[in-house]
Amino acid sequence: MKILDVCCGSRMFWFDKNNKNTVYMDNRKFEGVLCDGRELKVNPDVVGDFRKIPYPDNKFNLVVFDPPHLIRAGENSWTAKKYGKLDPETWKNDIEQGFNECMRVLKVNGVLVFKWSEEQIKLKSILDVIDYKPLFGNRRSKTHWLVFMKLEEE
Repeated sequence: MKILDVCCGSRMFWFDKNNKNTVYMDNRKFEGVLCDGRELKVNPDVVGDFRKIPYPDNKFNLVVFDPPHLIRAGENSWTAKKYGKLDPETWKNDIEQGFNECMRVLKVNGVLVFKWSEEQIKLKSILDVIDYKPLFGNRRSKTHWLVFMKLEEE
């Protein structure tokens, strides 16, 4: 496999939700109905934690990192079910570990695509806790897409 999505959830933004070159990973499996009647399925290929990715160094050409962006959501709320939830006490360390793990499993010159929603935590707060600088991305809405590259010196 060439691509790793470490927080795939229900694969909402994937056009090809079963891309043969991709390993879909999430920390949970879930199947249920949301409050509006829509069915939600979180069915990763690999159940794993983005803070400790179960793959060797330099394995993937592309890593997609779309971690949960909420720290305040009811345990049984539809938003927690759909997007997951970060621990309000440890989120900074969790995100930092996640970035480090994503970069570790990337091949040299590999690309990391990071998606973040500023619903509860500003993008600047995320960039303040990681040791990587994005190459480019968008900053015009609440949802941001940033692109990073693993270079030889990292």
